[in-house]
Amino acid sequence: MSARHQVAGNQLALLKNGAAFFPQLCADIDAARHSVYLETYIFAADETGHMIADALRRAAARGVAVRVLLDGFGSAELPQYWVDELRRAEVEVQWFRREVSPFTLQRSRKRRLLRLHRKLAVMDGKVAFVGGINIVDDIPEHSGFTMPRLDYAVRVQGAVAGEIHTAMRRLWGMVSWANFHRRSKEIKRFFLEKAEPAAVPDIAFLLRDNLRHRRDIERAYLKAIAGAQHEIIIANAYFLPGRVFRRVLRKAARRGVRVVLLLQGRVEYRLQHYATHALYDQLLAAGVEIYEYQASYLHAKAAVVDGQWATVGSFNIDPFSLLLAREANLAIRHAGFAGELRSSLLAAIDSDAVRIGDEYGRTGNFFGRLVARLSYGVVRLLIGMLGYRGHTP
Repeated sequence: MSARHQVAGNQLALLKNGAAFFPQLCADIDAARHSVYLETYIFAADETGHMIADALRRAAARGVAVRVLLDGFGSAELPQYWVDELRRAEVEVQWFRREVSPFTLQRSRKRRLLRLHRKLAVMDGKVAFVGGINIVDDIPEHSGFTMPRLDYAVRVQGAVAGEIHTAMRRLWGMVSWANFHRRSKEIKRFFLEKAEPAAVPDIAFLLRDNLRHRRDIERAYLKAIAGAQHEIIIANAYFLPGRVFRRVLRKAARRGVRVVLLLQGRVEYRLQHYATHALYDQLLAAGVEIYEYQASYLHAKAAVVDGQWATVGSFNIDPFSLLLAREANLAIRHAGFAGELRSSLLAAIDSDAVRIGDEYGRTGNFFGRLVARLSYGVVRLLIGMLGYRGHTP
């Protein structure tokens, strides 16, 4: 595990990629005495999935309450027999919006697209993980890559872990109520239990949902960017921000702040990949530095501002995260932690990324720019069809 940072009574450790995250997660599950909560978008039936599932079964076998919440779309390929085996081992498994019935086609388009994109875990309410790493093998299958996805998670011990525990219990209770799995008294207890922010101003556990926390993570980004004096580094897998976000980035660059974007260089989702390219001209013109990660897929959702403020989590700066998904990030004001994340991001830029220069806008790149504009137009149309015209990127 990396260096440990003491922040307002909490101990934090930055974990890079699954090689650091998965063994530490298993060790903390094995150390749990009372409860384990796990939320993930993707739980894959692969070697990593086996490792985490075995740790969950071991915990349940010694009497620990183990609860796993899976997204119905992201984890749709997880075989049913995996779920059955977990349940036979006394691991409780629930699905967030599993679309399996033809009757779901009658639902609102927007409601069908609401997803659980959080990657959270908490043990005994004392140790928690927040990040962007799914339960899936680190190196993408059939990709030809020898390098893992670039991604991060944070391990936290202290009052913030208790706040994360409360938030996860509350969502578990809401899903239980929706699935009619629990008695009314227990459901009432879950709903009344609120995730009040811990009294630690240098750490904030930030949520995004479609109720009370629609823009909390976005606002934290905007506040940090607007207050930047020297440097902004953002690593984001799927980057398609709205007008306000782009304007704040351009204003920062024009007042002399170094603005660095580390974005996806490998084509993973074609429409979104090329739509992002449509933003390059205006960002480059404002002096923003753009780098595309090439060693593997970029999956990080992290940022550092002035070497003092940092955030790590599941939140992409794109319409999916901005408008549709449940997300979770940690925002941390601490020079030691921010400096470690900054060094890691700069190392990835120096060794595994290519810089996008002024040649991008030259006439010789006409076809690429046309594809980007068309892709961007399609994304605008899709978001508008969902009724989010006021938030269209």
